[in-house]
Amino acid sequence: MANLLQGFVDLGPSIVLPILIFIFGLILGAKPRKAFIAGITVGIGFIGLNLVINLLGSSLGPAAQQMVDRFGLSLKTIDVGWPAASAISYGTVLGSLAIPVGIGVNILLLVLGLTKTLMVDIWNFWHAAFVASLVHAVTQNFVLSLFAMVTYLMLMYLLGDIIAPTIEKFYGYPNITFPHGTSAPGFLIAIPLNWLFDRIPGFNKLKADPETIQDKFGVFGETTVMGLLIGIGMGLLAGYDLGATLGLGMSLAAVMMLLPRMVALLMEGLTPISEAANEFVKKRFPGRELNIGMDSALSVGHPAVLSSSLLLVPITIGLAFLLPGNTTIPFGDLATIPYAVCLMAPVFRGNLIRTVVAGTLYMASILYITSWAAPLVTIAAQASNFDLGGNSSITAMVEGGLWPTLLYILSAQYMPWVTISIIFIACLGGLYYVNKVRTVKVSE
Repeated sequence: MANLLQGFVDLGPSIVLPILIFIFGLILGAKPRKAFIAGITVGIGFIGLNLVINLLGSSLGPAAQQMVDRFGLSLKTIDVGWPAASAISYGTVLGSLAIPVGIGVNILLLVLGLTKTLMVDIWNFWHAAFVASLVHAVTQNFVLSLFAMVTYLMLMYLLGDIIAPTIEKFYGYPNITFPHGTSAPGFLIAIPLNWLFDRIPGFNKLKADPETIQDKFGVFGETTVMGLLIGIGMGLLAGYDLGATLGLGMSLAAVMMLLPRMVALLMEGLTPISEAANEFVKKRFPGRELNIGMDSALSVGHPAVLSSSLLLVPITIGLAFLLPGNTTIPFGDLATIPYAVCLMAPVFRGNLIRTVVAGTLYMASILYITSWAAPLVTIAAQASNFDLGGNSSITAMVEGGLWPTLLYILSAQYMPWVTISIIFIACLGGLYYVNKVRTVKVSE
């Protein structure tokens, strides 16, 4: 069964998601034609989204490498990016169990009323496999690593339940949530930082949402023009000639224009499924609510996310050079930075200044954590027979450097059964509070 599920997931999200959307649509009571069209639309939207993200990556990657070479960065750990990290994660027996375990945990929590999140995005269970693989690299204990996987999945469902109201308010996506391993952790980082920003005199008065910037700067505040200018700036830093510099600027301007349109297409497909889910829950579980768990790709097209992310690319490269003790060369995951900050921007209400400042602090912590965790990532890669390409140390920056990764590695190193059990109890308590206690208080 695990092999069958793994083979299905290996078809890729652009095939897996439409099939799952169609199946879930039928289960939730949508008409077959409507469910079928919704699935195809989501698949087309995801393909379009990946094309634009690949354009972003193919534009940023070479420019980033040129900047690294030009400024003489001498770092030993190569950031291979999330595609390689997902391959490493699913490349072992432990990793292949992430999908059935993820589905099982989700169904159990839904039946018990301990989550409102119906996870459709099963492709991204690789995040749970990644964390479990690192725990296994430390402990060599298969059962403990499987237990860590379960607790990580519970943590993501808990974050999905907490984040859903913010996603609806900021992005305008009702009954959609993002229990996404790359994005959800940033939400909890942003909350205390926003509290701090609110208490810094002067800084707390700065209004820098995309609409305000556009009003103040006119044509230079347009998101496409911002993409053009950021691209030109990066081209100059990379030492490109005039043609290549302008080409990079136009590529980033195209990303700023096309990405929101691909997201809109995805939402067009998801809307009837979300409506069917609500009707299903209202009929069978009066008083309960259901949110569709999706890839946070739906949020990266927002102007506040894209603009701040593009600014964070050269900042992250600069941090890699300036931070003492960092060993990571940012490369593969530079195009993944929008996913890291997409749930920070809503906390800051789209304020670009706050998002960039918080993102800078966040990326600094990510570089340190990912440098520290790199030996374990390399061991996990070797266990899955991943080709290191001649590198002695590899990592995936916007996964290997997140705080849940740090939490689980530290837990695996110090009394692992006790510490991971504490995480399990904390997640269970959080799920109970959010879905039972808080729901009762709100209804009263």
